[in-house]
Amino acid sequence: MIFKAEPLTAEAFAPFGDVIQTAGHGPRMINEGTCQRFDDLAPVDVLASGGRPLISIFKAAPRPLPFEVRVLERHPLSSQAFFPLDGVPFLVVVAEDSGAGTPWSGRIRAFRAAGDQGVSYRRNTWHHALLAIGQTSHFLVVDRGGPGENCDEVAVDPAVLVTV
Repeated sequence: MIFKAEPLTAEAFAPFGDVIQTAGHGPRMINEGTCQRFDDLAPVDVLASGGRPLISIFKAAPRPLPFEVRVLERHPLSSQAFFPLDGVPFLVVVAEDSGAGTPWSGRIRAFRAAGDQGVSYRRNTWHHALLAIGQTSHFLVVDRGGPGENCDEVAVDPAVLVTV
């Protein structure tokens, strides 16, 4: 199967999580009127089983296109958010759950995030690991630290191709 990445919109991505973007959100002015602050762009769900928030920066090498999706993962104890720091678009691959605790390979969706959009995957959302495209890119990541296993991985068999 070949999936073409569609533009990332809040409506299309809603079954999987939240799009992190300032568009459509009104700021409040702070710092003596010199700074716009955009609050509450996505929920952070990391406290289950003694978890704590982690803020990290990932440096991701670009993936070749078309990209072959062979593995999907999910995080049963937390949400996970990615926001690009270099203004470079990236790919987002998600799948609906089959109802048996595995991704439904026939319901994979691919999105092309603009360089000013991030994503926050809800807890237990099947997704591919970070997919930089075009160039090495940096991402601000908010996820969970703490005890407990928080990453399930499964093979996608047969693998599917994603293109833009």
